[in-house]
Amino acid sequence: MGEHKDTTNQIKYAQNPGGPTLGYSTSSGVQILEQDGLFFKDLSKDGKLDKYEDWRLPAEERAKDLASKMTIEQIAGLMLYSSHQNVPGASGGWFSGTYGGKTYEESGAKPWEMTDEQMGFLAKDHLRHILVAAVESPEVAARWNNQIQAFVEGTDLGIPANNSSDPRHGTQTSSEFNAGSGGTISMWPETLGLAASFDPEVVKQFGEIASKEYRALGLTTALSPQIDIATDPRWFRFNGTFGEDSKLSTDLARAYVDGFQNSEGESELVDGWGHDSVNAMVKHWPGGGSGESGRDAHFGSGKYAVYPGNNFEEHLLPFADGAFKLHGKTRQASAVMPYYTISTDQDPVYHENVGNSYSRYLIKDLLRDKYGYEGVVCTDWMITADETSRDEFLSGKSWGVEGLTVAERHYKVLMAGVDQFGGNNDKGPVLEAYRMGVAEHGEAYMRERFEQSAVRLLLNIFRLGLFENPYLDPALSSETVGRPEFMQAGYDAQLKSIVMLKNKENVLPLASKSKVYIPKRYIAAGYDWFGNPVAEKLVDPVNLDIVSRYFTVTENPEEADFGVVFIEGPTSGMTGYSREDVEQGGNGYVPLSLQYRPYTAEYARETSLAGDAREGDVLNRSYKGKTVTSKNEADLDAVLETKKRMNGKPVIVSLHLSNPAVVAEFEREVDAILVNFGLQDQAIMDVISGAFEPSGLLPMQMPAHMKTVEEQLEDVPHDMECHVDSEQHVYDFAYGLNWSGVIQDERTKKYAKG
Repeated sequence: MGEHKDTTNQIKYAQNPGGPTLGYSTSSGVQILEQDGLFFKDLSKDGKLDKYEDWRLPAEERAKDLASKMTIEQIAGLMLYSSHQNVPGASGGWFSGTYGGKTYEESGAKPWEMTDEQMGFLAKDHLRHILVAAVESPEVAARWNNQIQAFVEGTDLGIPANNSSDPRHGTQTSSEFNAGSGGTISMWPETLGLAASFDPEVVKQFGEIASKEYRALGLTTALSPQIDIATDPRWFRFNGTFGEDSKLSTDLARAYVDGFQNSEGESELVDGWGHDSVNAMVKHWPGGGSGESGRDAHFGSGKYAVYPGNNFEEHLLPFADGAFKLHGKTRQASAVMPYYTISTDQDPVYHENVGNSYSRYLIKDLLRDKYGYEGVVCTDWMITADETSRDEFLSGKSWGVEGLTVAERHYKVLMAGVDQFGGNNDKGPVLEAYRMGVAEHGEAYMRERFEQSAVRLLLNIFRLGLFENPYLDPALSSETVGRPEFMQAGYDAQLKSIVMLKNKENVLPLASKSKVYIPKRYIAAGYDWFGNPVAEKLVDPVNLDIVSRYFTVTENPEEADFGVVFIEGPTSGMTGYSREDVEQGGNGYVPLSLQYRPYTAEYARETSLAGDAREGDVLNRSYKGKTVTSKNEADLDAVLETKKRMNGKPVIVSLHLSNPAVVAEFEREVDAILVNFGLQDQAIMDVISGAFEPSGLLPMQMPAHMKTVEEQLEDVPHDMECHVDSEQHVYDFAYGLNWSGVIQDERTKKYAKG
């Protein structure tokens, strides 16, 4: 049969002449069927060749056949998308897991073994979509994938797992780039940094490389790209977007999805899909970048997206004209995730103000019918759970339907046209929703409705070749992930993402081996995303060993030829909500600030555009007259103190941004400003030393002051007064400098405004 055996994982392979190699586990009970001189996997274990097992048939025909054979319980499990999983399972906290009832450390388990929870939701709940948060190494990821796939191959109808990930190609800032060494995974700038290149080819290349690394890790769906146009500068998810411009975001969204989904040459199976393909789940329909006052809908304080500029339609462009109109053969992004937000007063048919996944108008009428979207629609995580707090990340996010039961929420989501529930490991509420539908519409109707979603979900597994062979070679995975050429491409993209805002009297680049003073960075005590406390600390903001290869490092500013201050953009929090304000008799709502010094919201609205009439909530969410302080005000102090200590010698600021920032507080005091959106320290050194000429452009406006931030409209791009620096340069969208001055090239011709 032309087969060989992987003794480590008990995986056997059967090679079809001129057809796919079949991979199957000796532990799964699956046998190989021979017909017409070809081999097929008997996944249903019934001794005969079913249509869904026949790799010669179109994926659509196979998916329909399999969906028809599935029980309602099995389809309900297919509709689940797991909560975040760590490999190995953590011993406590949100990502925890046990092994035979013991923690990982106590159990003696191998890092790639399945947790009790994973075996439970795969077998009992029939779940097949797993969100992987962290893995120990590529080899561990591959071995864990093989364990998972062998387990599900022997369960039910042998449907493979569709493992997925949020973006995982960010940089470890202090690590050294060595083109020949490779690494754990290639490192690229954040999405906003990719946007700063203004180059769809860079973004497409990222997708092509990242997809190969994902597949080597056993990941077949990317919960990305985030293609909301970030039209409010205060939104804390700004750095996950391609910026505020719909044209740039549209082009980059298309390039990203094409890169991830398209397979070519021997890797292609059919219609661009194949062994290098990763399903792209674009988010967040219909755009989440217009939260009132910049607040985010992960929190109850930010549940409302508002449209004071009547500009809802522009937010759809990166989806309709980008991700749904690909240049490659796969045609459209294979999955879409609606955001948590209530798109306030944007439903002209049913007049509902509910979270986007609950909206029949937004999902069925607009996404499905008007824009012809055929792929999977998956809710964002935890939208069917109960709200427990207005300002905690781990609270449920059932915006607009808080009064419904958990099962009623599932039913409403299904009736809106959604296929899948993010962050839900339990089939119970889906089955309850099914029974509600049977009572209202009859069993035939609900069976058809469930099969409709099953076909969409199964297509994304069939098209990637997983039914034939979902198994990995751990050694090959280790070799593929972080290959030297992948690392080089990521590093080149980092360099292209750096934006030079200011270069007074051409102070940059600086002479090699001149002396540099770099002040330490104070990080105040606070809390991370998940509410865990973070202690205050004083740190070197960069890897001084790397800096010393370019310049002589001194702790004495008097000895130094120049100073470089590494800071981050100002941040006043994520929620725009304060329990302390409530305790003092306020409504709880406070400003989100983009400046370092304390900010008092003199120009805020008297009355909010949206509010909640429920008991215990407030209709008017205005924060006018309230004051907020940046959590990293010390960054501004460090710049101004370094200016004094350098006594007239050049001061350069390296500014890591996640949002636009009010740089007026320090710009006139410094000689050069370099902006980055997440990269290795070495990339900054390559620019400061002149080894690389900056070429990045701002993918957003930089506001002149907080007054213009308050007065801009949440749903409208390019509507702020921009900062004008001491050199009379305007920090507007598509602005950037190189050694010769303001960049004017094909990119600025195509994308710059006015």
